[in-house]
Amino acid sequence: MNIYGKVTLLAFCSAIAGSMATVVAVNTIGGADISSSSQAAVAPSAKGSLFTVGNSVTPPTDFTHAAESTINGVVSIKSYVTPRGYNMGGQQFNDPLFDFFFGTPRRQMPRQQQPKSEQQQGLGSGVIISKDGYIVTNNHVIDGAERLEVALNDNSIYNAKVIGTDPTTDVALLKIEADNLPVIPMGDSDALKVGEWVLAVGNPFGFTSTVTTGIVSAKARSMGAAQSGNPMSIESYIQTDAAVNPGNSGGALVNINGELVGINTAIYSQTGNYVGYSFAIPTSIVTKVVTDIKQYGTVQRAMLGVSYIELTPQLAQEKGITAVNDGILVEDVVDRSAAMEAGIKVGDVIIAINGAKTHNRAQMLGEMSKYRPGDVVNVKFIRDNKEKVAKVTLRNTQGSTKMTKADDFTALGCAFKPLTKEQQRQYMVNAGVQVVGLKDGKFKEAGIKENFIILDINGSRIKSQDDVERIYDAIMKSNDPDKVMFLTGLYPTGKKVYYAVPLSE
Repeated sequence: MNIYGKVTLLAFCSAIAGSMATVVAVNTIGGADISSSSQAAVAPSAKGSLFTVGNSVTPPTDFTHAAESTINGVVSIKSYVTPRGYNMGGQQFNDPLFDFFFGTPRRQMPRQQQPKSEQQQGLGSGVIISKDGYIVTNNHVIDGAERLEVALNDNSIYNAKVIGTDPTTDVALLKIEADNLPVIPMGDSDALKVGEWVLAVGNPFGFTSTVTTGIVSAKARSMGAAQSGNPMSIESYIQTDAAVNPGNSGGALVNINGELVGINTAIYSQTGNYVGYSFAIPTSIVTKVVTDIKQYGTVQRAMLGVSYIELTPQLAQEKGITAVNDGILVEDVVDRSAAMEAGIKVGDVIIAINGAKTHNRAQMLGEMSKYRPGDVVNVKFIRDNKEKVAKVTLRNTQGSTKMTKADDFTALGCAFKPLTKEQQRQYMVNAGVQVVGLKDGKFKEAGIKENFIILDINGSRIKSQDDVERIYDAIMKSNDPDKVMFLTGLYPTGKKVYYAVPLSE
């Protein structure tokens, strides 16, 4: 019998229609039937009689200190949206796209419109990381929300604003206006060892301040981002067997000292609920993402500039590699990249970055996510079955060591904000970025206005500011004397517009 497991994000969603339902996002990644047994093992004695072997182990430490120092630093996060719908019988037309395409039947409109009521969309957890109200959670907990409500363990409630998000690592940073908040101190996730005890603290199914325990089952675990359709996702999770369920998303994973070592994110399950496998984003990644968002407004991505596959024993044998059986096998080196500058070549096997081993893709991505453009790292690799080390100055996606800011794309005179899932549904698109912070520049000269939604540029679909900058750089480096960006997009009213933006001086 072929049984498939599923990766389930842990936000607890509710449908307000007289009943509650858990909504889960799943990606089939394959697996075997998972079962448990309550039978005790038996073994013969020297005289042939049988005795039972205890199948439970008493935890070697007291968890009360870690629990008591942690629960006040974990919050409950509720997300709200305004439902969009039509009441044709009552002639209520609440959709601007409907009005745009079909017109507004004014003579049939009621004299008094009923105000739209908010609807709770989801419930998750968050962790207070500073006394002045900064809270870290998962991006999928707050994605698409119009309003966020944070409840502390003392039942005080605050509205939260989003400071920044990073869908690539599924991390979001929120802020509430409060002081002297209880803080969970940051721990060192790199120092965690397999078999070490940890606690998961969150709000599963809305049960606040819930504490469960488990051990670290594995580190640098991937759940198959490449197979799930998002090869750019950074997956280097801490795997534990601490019980977590929908509503735990964004909650704390702490060590026995009460230090934050991870943000609980997903479970591996056939049912959508906990069956023994849970995953957390390590604080080594979370801390860097949060720092970048606070300092630059966007996450700084350091790129080595290679494409690669994981080396297997079979592949090593085929290619005559005898020095190692695993690692990162370089398949291509990008022109003018950090790797090319440092002399890394196709066929090299990267086995460590700054001393951290890179046996697989998850370890490689997890290690690279700690660095910024301009950082210098030592890359250890195998070439011709000999170990070598290269000093590499990492670069950004545009091939420079410059830091980028969300509002610092001055060439076009604006910044770009990815559409939320709710906006994508509203405008009936599956990608796009919105023009924000418009000032004097090429876009304004071309007649583009604030909030214009770019769907494609020169025939290429646009999903992020990086896409815009990449196309811009390619145009500027081309030998074409007529450097022009052709934009297709729409305004929030639904009006579709085309623009030609000359880039030549």
